[in-house]
Amino acid sequence: MVDERKPIECWLSDMDGVLVHEGHPVPGADEFIRRLRDSGKRFMVLTNNSIYTPRDLAVRLRAAGLEVPAESIWTSALATAKFLDDQRPGGSAYAVGEAGLTTALHEIGYVLTDIDPDYVVLGETRTYSFTQITRAIRLIEGGARFIATNPDPVGPSNEGSLPACGAVAALITKATGVEPYFVGKPNPMMMRSALRAIDGHSESTAMIGDRMDTDIVSGMEAGLHTILVLTGVMAKEQVDRYPFRPSQVVDSVADLIDMVD
Repeated sequence: MVDERKPIECWLSDMDGVLVHEGHPVPGADEFIRRLRDSGKRFMVLTNNSIYTPRDLAVRLRAAGLEVPAESIWTSALATAKFLDDQRPGGSAYAVGEAGLTTALHEIGYVLTDIDPDYVVLGETRTYSFTQITRAIRLIEGGARFIATNPDPVGPSNEGSLPACGAVAALITKATGVEPYFVGKPNPMMMRSALRAIDGHSESTAMIGDRMDTDIVSGMEAGLHTILVLTGVMAKEQVDRYPFRPSQVVDSVADLIDMVD
């Protein structure tokens, strides 16, 4: 079959496992980002992590040796805020999360309240409070709609796994019988909202990721050219186990530098 895709004009890239790994840049990632910036190609770095604001993440990436401007970072918190702004502009939410989520909600004009909110919005935090979770459960029982930034069940820490948004969402669902709507990957809405933010088109955009079950499946469902890198959690022999395939498999982003031009 001849690939009729247009040349790649825009790039979406996952962050952890693609550009950085355990706080260190993946070899070639700095040159890849530099080539993107120098070429003038539009790009977004995506993360399901809703803890940090794009400005926070830009500083963290700079500390790892990667110069990514804050406006080129798209988080599940931003995607969630965009979704809520489309669904119910000027609404209210009870938010469980960190500055990444609360800042994104403030910026779309949402009121953060625990008094009869339109939504309970569950995000990522390293310190989930039993009091907050209990409040969220009671508000959902009272009719608030349940939204979660991402379905990741665990997150990494220096000591080992931490319960993440998906695990806490499951606890709330068990208590209320109400399933959340997850906005982050693998929901292709995360890709589409990032595309809209850079005025990109699916037929001329590539998505780079290190996970088949989030990055690649959501990129595929959004109609993008998908590229799996092997610097994260997936080994090459695992790819064939999935019922879908990436458009390309490469060892790392270093192999993509020449594709940017």
